[in-house]
Amino acid sequence: MSQLTGGVDFGDVGLGAVRQAVVLAGGFGSRLRPLTQTLPKPMVEVHRTPILRHQLDWFAESGVEQVVVSAGYLAQVISDYLTSHRLPLRTDVVVEERPLGRGGGLKLAATALERPDEPWLAVYGDIWTRFSLTGMFAHHRRHAALATVALPRPWLPRGSADCDERGRVTALDSRVPPPLRVNGGVYVFDPRVVELLPDEGDHEQVTLPRLIQARQLMGYPVDGPWRAINTPHDLDDIERELVGHN
Repeated sequence: MSQLTGGVDFGDVGLGAVRQAVVLAGGFGSRLRPLTQTLPKPMVEVHRTPILRHQLDWFAESGVEQVVVSAGYLAQVISDYLTSHRLPLRTDVVVEERPLGRGGGLKLAATALERPDEPWLAVYGDIWTRFSLTGMFAHHRRHAALATVALPRPWLPRGSADCDERGRVTALDSRVPPPLRVNGGVYVFDPRVVELLPDEGDHEQVTLPRLIQARQLMGYPVDGPWRAINTPHDLDDIERELVGHN
């Protein structure tokens, strides 16, 4: 069992970049139907481009070299897209034979990372955002925590996140209004976190509470654009916002 203590040693990892990442893409996306009747949620298009492709481009711009996509529902659609398009980085797909939950999906994908002894990024497959991953990793390194979570300001009142005076997360609760910042679904994980992830189940219910209790989950405030694409209304909102900025 991994020890929930600080003093993380990042070895020779560059100061500015994490070189590997995981995208959680195994969910059914039922709230986005009818779009997700034929597409997995990460393949739903935002501004004529799949959410997943937005994420891959964002990762590549930040120095990521390998992304592992944890797929499940309609996994072949994701695999076909990745093999038929020229991509800015190496992208591998692991497929859940049965639904493992978000924590199980993260753990499965982490086993396919080329550098098991290095930190890794993780993002939910329905997140559209742009902020400095280099800045997030520098924050993670500086505080030497086992994990760091992006904390954006929500555009809708859904959930809250609290931090102590040093910026360590003390509570993540998606049910308590009014929100100031929320779990943005983007993480930096120390390699030791893999041992703390469940084989099946949700890391937000199992792993994150343990990290919070041990004061090993840092928050990284994000003030740039961020959207979770959960419903057709969310999709309409982000499309209008992007058109307005063109």
